[in-house]
Amino acid sequence: QVQLVESGGGLVQAGGSLRLSCAASGRTFSNYGMGWFRQAPGKERVFVSAVSGSGGVTKYADSVKGQFTISRDNAKNTVYLQMNSLKPEDTAVYYCGVSRYISATVYHESYGYWGQGTQVTVSS
Repeated sequence: QVQLVESGGGLVQAGGSLRLSCAASGRTFSNYGMGWFRQAPGKERVFVSAVSGSGGVTKYADSVKGQFTISRDNAKNTVYLQMNSLKPEDTAVYYCGVSRYISATVYHESYGYWGQGTQVTVSS
């Protein structure tokens, strides 16, 4: 059984930084791409960033390019999302997912498992 546990969310002022972590268990972690999605109140869940199984390929939504950095440590079965220069519009619940594929994928339907989410609130 795959389990994902996110952490690192919180309240931060605009311009600040947070680092989200997602600890995974239940399978050979390096065989699967991982991703972060976010869902703001009243809106659908949208893609933020993804990383391939090896960590060699990363993808970002246009809205966070140059602002967020995804990485993974397969020895620790953990994926990270470093978020810098945060803006109020980054406020959302952030979800970590495990892809069905080894590649970095942007499609929500490609993810088979999700964490419980972690709240990020950016105040102006």
